[in-house]
Amino acid sequence: MFKNVIKFQMLFTFLAYFVVSCTSTEPTVQRKSPDTRSTSSLRKNIEQEARKQIGKRYKYGGKNPKGFDCSGLTLYVYDQFNIALSASSKLQAKQGKKINLKWAKKGDLLFFGSGGRISHVALITANKKDGIYVVHSTSSRGVIEENVSKSSYWKRRIMFARNVLD
Repeated sequence: MFKNVIKFQMLFTFLAYFVVSCTSTEPTVQRKSPDTRSTSSLRKNIEQEARKQIGKRYKYGGKNPKGFDCSGLTLYVYDQFNIALSASSKLQAKQGKKINLKWAKKGDLLFFGSGGRISHVALITANKKDGIYVVHSTSSRGVIEENVSKSSYWKRRIMFARNVLD
């Protein structure tokens, strides 16, 4: 009986912690220290840093070059420029300013999902007439760059873009 009480207390403590940790207020993007670079050059540097990660393997919960999941990749790339993002795609989707897809630029974040639920995030590297190019970490191919507007899988899942730099 005593063991059951301890198990119940441990379960209750874990659940209480989980509920409290999931009820944060809407996050904002914060620079860890002042960044005096122009937004244009910052966007270019972010694009280059994202492309350096191409070929890295997918790892669930991964947040470094040893392995990335989708939000871990965006978190890592922005962190290289002292820009703090939340750890999950769901929370990243609330940061910055929502923008029209036609105005999305390199360095912006593109979110995917269905039924109103966010399931994936990618970093935009180009927005051209032929589509939106992103670097993202996929569970099947690792970190890749692709035109998601031409992908039968990703195109129908595009939800919106967010500018977290300006």
